[in-house]
Amino acid sequence: MSESSFQDEVLTELGDDRLQEIAGLLGTDAGGAQELVGSSVAALSGELRQAAAEPASADEVRAAVDEVTSAEPPLQGVATLGGLAAGGLMAGVLAKLARPAATAVAKRTGLPPATVNRAVDILVPVVVAALTKRAAAKKAGGSGGGLGDLLGGGAKK
Repeated sequence: MSESSFQDEVLTELGDDRLQEIAGLLGTDAGGAQELVGSSVAALSGELRQAAAEPASADEVRAAVDEVTSAEPPLQGVATLGGLAAGGLMAGVLAKLARPAATAVAKRTGLPPATVNRAVDILVPVVVAALTKRAAAKKAGGSGGGLGDLLGGGAKK
């Protein structure tokens, strides 16, 4: 199986309707919304990796990753129906990291922070669904399930 990027998986999970919703928030087209989604996913991934490395939050991140890697694959549409309540620990961790990630994206893009915050809030349940699907695929393929495996790229040991 070829390894697709995590950002691509989030975009696929997001779907055209939600991408258009983000484009509407930003006052841009689908391409502009895709750029923001890519930047936001990268920022959330970075914040998650950093939280995993911090002694104060490492246990919570580890528990959230364990929950995601032990979960069954989500039903189609869970990201749009369940919201944060359906995402368990990972949704809670990502919700805490959403503001710092959105602030970083707003600074980098020059977009209004409130607008980026709303877009990132839309992305949190989608990222949880993509992480859960990726974990299920990796489990089925017999590979590990740590944070580095889920996010791709440099695994944090």
